[in-house]
Amino acid sequence: MKFKLGCNLNYNVESLSTFVFNIRVVETPCQKILTEQLIIDPDIPIDEYVTPFVENRYFRVNVPAGKNLNVFYQATVEMTHFYGDANTIAEVPPADLPVETFHYLYPSRYCESDRLHYLALSEFGDLVPGYSRVTAICNWIYEKVIYQYGTSNPHTSAFDTATERIGVCRDFAHLAIAYCRALNIPARCVAGYAYGLNPPDFHACFEAYLGGRWYLFDATRLAPQNGIVRIGTGRDASDVAFATIFGNIYLNKMEILMEHIPDENSSEVPALTTQAISICGQL
Repeated sequence: MKFKLGCNLNYNVESLSTFVFNIRVVETPCQKILTEQLIIDPDIPIDEYVTPFVENRYFRVNVPAGKNLNVFYQATVEMTHFYGDANTIAEVPPADLPVETFHYLYPSRYCESDRLHYLALSEFGDLVPGYSRVTAICNWIYEKVIYQYGTSNPHTSAFDTATERIGVCRDFAHLAIAYCRALNIPARCVAGYAYGLNPPDFHACFEAYLGGRWYLFDATRLAPQNGIVRIGTGRDASDVAFATIFGNIYLNKMEILMEHIPDENSSEVPALTTQAISICGQL
């Protein structure tokens, strides 16, 4: 399955400002970059940093005051999804978890699994452990939390969402992650481009470590899981923000592109599914 995707960002820069962007696609065993283009206007140097292990591709630009900054990114990506049997995917006991997953068991800034421990146990503790229990978490959030733009802010956490029962995609992801961690299931935030999202925007969902690999979940049900292309992976949204800005700026424009490229050899199209989908390697 192939996608053409990207973004066009335009800012007025009113004081000397530093931007750290995380908008480029990550290459994984399930996600291959066929073409890629990044254009910065004005043409200024960039500093690049790729994180160990998950390989998020950050880049930094320092922009003088009085400039208009335009960032254009476009890529063509080929996805090779792994489909598991949801009925046979089990949870992995903490004693058997790979040490690389421990990082995603602990509470984090936006995912206070310790504060939600008893709520998670009361709602999901008696369910059969495995893929179905994480699905039940997603169903609970979808049914009990209202999705509405403009209802949360950069300080909204999973605890806030569990209390107020309203939010956007990152809030849905944070709450699901916190519930999973409270049940000893490693979970992490995924930021990406999402096919069919209306209006187009960067999207947040999550992965849970089950049956020896990371499986993708999206409690919002706004985009098909096989139509999500990974930009970054982290403990929560603080690790995968598409832009972190130091300075006085104004965002003029943010355009997101996400198109499915039909394959003459396959009739597969992105669609909501109950299948277990993975878009990364086993770790």
